[in-house]
Amino acid sequence: MQAKTHALSGLIEFIPRLFGDPRGVFYETYSARHMQELGLPADIHWVQDNQSKSQPGVVRGLHFQRPPHAQAKLVRVAHGRVRDVVVDLRRDSPTYGRHSQVELSAAVGNILFIPAGFAHGFVALEEDTLFLYKCSDYYAPASEGGLLWNDPALGINWGVADALVSAKDATLPTLAEFESPF
Repeated sequence: MQAKTHALSGLIEFIPRLFGDPRGVFYETYSARHMQELGLPADIHWVQDNQSKSQPGVVRGLHFQRPPHAQAKLVRVAHGRVRDVVVDLRRDSPTYGRHSQVELSAAVGNILFIPAGFAHGFVALEEDTLFLYKCSDYYAPASEGGLLWNDPALGINWGVADALVSAKDATLPTLAEFESPF
């Protein structure tokens, strides 16, 4: 497994070693030992796994949970491909309000670690895209929050003309209306 860092401090993309033969492919999707050697914080305990299925053009996000239920996430695609987007919400960070994008795909098997303090979302790029989330805290409805996915101040190029967004995500606040709890 290899690790790649990104412009936003704390993000780590893990690229697994794929073992293929005529039967298909095998690879590790999670190894605490190997990922910690490559920079994954050792104090994270994963408590919940989630899965979504989306069609091309579906945008999910930008979501987060406020403290005391803030979540770190380990995300990957089991089928298909996404443009994954994270926004830094850590108010003392030099990259506050900036975003980073990573293409995650089942073909590559790459995995993105997102620390607590980031909003997260993605757009599905292929049919029946299966997206998997490993979370460091349980879902807590009273702690959920988000940012408007198409806030011009964020400058995110989602790469889709007609995004399909939930009614809830379409009414989230902009960065200017947001007061960070991180």
